[in-house]
Amino acid sequence: MPSTTAPPTLTPSRAAVADRVIGALAGPGATLRDDQVTAVAALSEPKARVLVVQATGWGKSAVYWAATAIRRHEGAGTTLVVSPLLSLMRDQVAAAGRAGLRAETLNSSNIEEWSRIEDSLRAGDVDVLLVSPERLANPGFGRRVLDALAGRIGLLVVDEAHAVSDWGHDFRPDYRRVSDVLQRLNPDTPVLATTATANARVTDDVAVQLGEETLVLRGPLARSSLELSVVDRLSPLERYAWVVDHLPTLPGSGIVYVLTVADAERLATAVRAVHGDRVPVAAYTGQLEPAERERLEDALRRNEVKALVATSALGMGYDKPDLGFVVHVGAPPSPVSYYQQVGRAGRAIDHAHAVLLPSSADDGVWDYFATATIPVAEQVERLLAAMSDATPDDPATVVRLEAETGLRRGRVELMLKQLAVDEVTERVERGWVRTGREWTHDAEHYDGVVAVRRREADIMRAYTRGERCLMQLLQESLDDPAAAPCGRCSVCRGTLPDGLAAAPQPETVRAVAAVLRGRDTVLEPRKMWPGGAFGSRGRIGPDRAVDPGRAVIHADAPEWREVVRAAFSTDAPAPQELLDAGVGVLSRWKGDWRSRPEVAVDLAAAGFPALTGSVADHLATVGRLERASVPVDPAAIRADVRDMTSADEAAMWRDAVPVPAETAAAISGRTVLLVVDATASQWPVTVVGGALRAAGATAVLPLLLHRRV
Repeated sequence: MPSTTAPPTLTPSRAAVADRVIGALAGPGATLRDDQVTAVAALSEPKARVLVVQATGWGKSAVYWAATAIRRHEGAGTTLVVSPLLSLMRDQVAAAGRAGLRAETLNSSNIEEWSRIEDSLRAGDVDVLLVSPERLANPGFGRRVLDALAGRIGLLVVDEAHAVSDWGHDFRPDYRRVSDVLQRLNPDTPVLATTATANARVTDDVAVQLGEETLVLRGPLARSSLELSVVDRLSPLERYAWVVDHLPTLPGSGIVYVLTVADAERLATAVRAVHGDRVPVAAYTGQLEPAERERLEDALRRNEVKALVATSALGMGYDKPDLGFVVHVGAPPSPVSYYQQVGRAGRAIDHAHAVLLPSSADDGVWDYFATATIPVAEQVERLLAAMSDATPDDPATVVRLEAETGLRRGRVELMLKQLAVDEVTERVERGWVRTGREWTHDAEHYDGVVAVRRREADIMRAYTRGERCLMQLLQESLDDPAAAPCGRCSVCRGTLPDGLAAAPQPETVRAVAAVLRGRDTVLEPRKMWPGGAFGSRGRIGPDRAVDPGRAVIHADAPEWREVVRAAFSTDAPAPQELLDAGVGVLSRWKGDWRSRPEVAVDLAAAGFPALTGSVADHLATVGRLERASVPVDPAAIRADVRDMTSADEAAMWRDAVPVPAETAAAISGRTVLLVVDATASQWPVTVVGGALRAAGATAVLPLLLHRRV
């Protein structure tokens, strides 16, 4: 718990070192603020544990550069900084250099330099080593680097420390590996944890993990440079159009945050289509290669792009002090994460816009995030059973576990990391093994975490409704005792700031819809059979594989939201705009066909035979194709498909959709266009497509009307 002793102070010699560092970072004459002095002084002593919770831009990194310089001056070993993002690492390496320190980083983008850096570490020539929490969990890194540094780390820094706590908005299991580092430390090694986004519960949790004598330094979190606004009552498509309208006139450059990867790509496409090179933008997501993410971060920093349209992958650690705006298309599920993201703007300028464009469509995303990281007992038991025969010489790989359990790869990876935190699984050189420790499902704890996240979602609903001052509400959500009305947000002012409209131009809405409806989503075929109840396991052979397909509507695409709502509410013939879209997809797709389709076959996998059949009929007429069907046996379809394993679902589709003799005759030796109404798993496409191949089709081209998630 927080210490009640008097604040520590710097000796004159230590103060001289600290002043030299701060002068190099912030200019001649710059000095540490009082809380910074307190933190640096504490960290200059053995066994210190310090948690700093301060607003973005307060100068948390200055604390660990000054403390590092003092400790290195006095003969201590290398400072180890655990940091979440490559962008932060690059910024910090540069900042350390300005402070007169030699900093290095080991990450996935500089593998060719690892040997040199590791040699320098062993020689004691590196002042600061920055690593990601994922690197800490890598057994090779532990063996080569942490073992070499054991007992010689001069200072441990845990940046964005709220991620250590599963009560935090961004819990990351790999951060718990920090505890392994703590156990390897010399007991005298000081530890600093920093964050700008921790409420009282997270602060207490992190402080307890650091040690009962932890010194907690917490300051006010209000940001006078930020002008917070909410533009409410827009449809998902209108939100896109609002951004397209306003990007040219928003000040400087900034970030447009979205909730999903698909949103980032769609919105960036819409902006480029309407504005071209006049308003340069790019999509930034966690799916990009590290080098491309680095390039885009630098492009924004140099104002070469007006904005990055980004998921939360661009957040912690990104430093552009003159960022002029942050716009959110969709509210994050937590006021804490929202505060963190808007805190990227206005750090070194007097005024920056932070605009939220909420929608009722956000609720589904919030519900997903509330439970996405919570272990499901049945899934964990399935995963552990699949690992029962894994050994260090023959460990279980993520790919193998995905195939055997039917769980998505991302879910498998998350569960393995969570189980490793509980010491139930262990990562070895080529995969994962069980430790022999039993796993128990702490339902009470996880229920509490979900309840907290849902309360945070309720706070975001209050924020979007403008129930009171927006900055005050954010401060209160972070348990800031200095919370008070800001006098400048759209609630305090009673109106939007000059230059921000309450709605987009109607012609922009139409233009964005037209652009997005002309984009195609590639439907990559599944490559592996699931085994288990399905029987077959392993790679899908070329005689049973379907070709890459296309999806007309992907997930919750805003340009199709109203059409999806109407077309998939009751089974009826497709509306004309969906028929036209199908023709447009085929027209753009034909250059990638290995052979032109000759027979259109409909598959009502989601229970919409009239809808699916009408689309297949229309495409057959326009494309002069023959028609055939594969009827679905409704008695064989279970309602809880989303809760089924891959093996069980694949087996269900195999039994529910036999290929009739007349259909087999119609498709024999021909290329099939398989029209499917909707699916999230793609197992109906994979299994029925494979059955059509087995019945004689030379190729199957899947056309999915709605790719659900």
